[in-house]
Amino acid sequence: MPEVLSRRALNRATLDRQLLLTRAELPAFDAIRHLYGMQAQAPNPPYIGLWSRLAEFGHEDLARLLHERKVVRLALMRSTIHLVTADDCLSLRPLLQPMLMRGLLGGHGKRLAGLDLDELAAAGRAMVEEKPLTFRELGERLRERWPERAGADLVNGVRNTVALVQVPPRGIWGVGGQPAHTSTEAWLGRPMNERASLEEMVRRYLAAYGPAAVMDIQQWSGMTRLGEVARSMDLRSFVTEEGVELVDLPDASRPGPDAPAPVRYLSEFDNMLLSFSERTRTRIMADEYRGRMFTVNGIIRAAVLVDGFVRGMWKVTAKRGEAVLEVELFQPVTAREQAALEEEGMRMLDFVAASATVREVRFG
Repeated sequence: MPEVLSRRALNRATLDRQLLLTRAELPAFDAIRHLYGMQAQAPNPPYIGLWSRLAEFGHEDLARLLHERKVVRLALMRSTIHLVTADDCLSLRPLLQPMLMRGLLGGHGKRLAGLDLDELAAAGRAMVEEKPLTFRELGERLRERWPERAGADLVNGVRNTVALVQVPPRGIWGVGGQPAHTSTEAWLGRPMNERASLEEMVRRYLAAYGPAAVMDIQQWSGMTRLGEVARSMDLRSFVTEEGVELVDLPDASRPGPDAPAPVRYLSEFDNMLLSFSERTRTRIMADEYRGRMFTVNGIIRAAVLVDGFVRGMWKVTAKRGEAVLEVELFQPVTAREQAALEEEGMRMLDFVAASATVREVRFG
């Protein structure tokens, strides 16, 4: 019989994989590679995500990697923008292409009916390789060739068939503006890795998020039928207290349920909240809190972790040289936990609002 993992044991194992039990002594590049995709549709969350996980991290560490083209931002898992290493970009995109195509046909198929998607992809690629373009600019250019089509449909046709990276200054801390795109191959000067395997994708996911159910891997990736892949691999089996079957790498670290978990501030859209299916999401967040953390317009709020679990949310408001970290707790915490939240919160303000002359943590 598979070993039973309690909710706390599963929590501690996942926090350990996510570098949230102890801040890791890793360079930013190595952490990004280990985490295997940081959701990044907004520019700042990856910076906060790395700050919360690394012993030494500054804004320039990620900005430099983006400028040097060692990491990139593009549509990958679940067709959302992720920050990954260049190598992982070239390996993941071909594996995820069937999912991206399925999403394109499901959302825009009728409006793209009769259009040669290969021709559209070639035209879009040529345009963004001539000069990085915003989606609005790309849509206007594409409509010159297909005036009877909506620009948004044409752009989505290119986005889901051509790997488009967002080029700097998009993704640079403190720099605004609309994202401009070019092709991955043009930006990195290398072709896609067509030899990448789903087995390696599953292995890398488990190294960063495991132990996990097959449904978790499918939730994270947007892919289907990964059970066949997992069954072909040499994986160790577990089961949750609720009877959900889990798999994991045989030699992976799994700290005990009593391992201490320090307070942490997770960024908006942190993958810890997005990479598990409904049946195992309670490893990090109780079901009753989901409605408060996941908004109807797709925003995933920034979470407060106490004893390893979501216990509240936070935001920073700044004006006139004052920065306030507002913490809304969902349930009472001990005096020691509140002191730890305040101490960690002040460190957070030092990172996100270094220019503020007055910084304060307030509990709601």
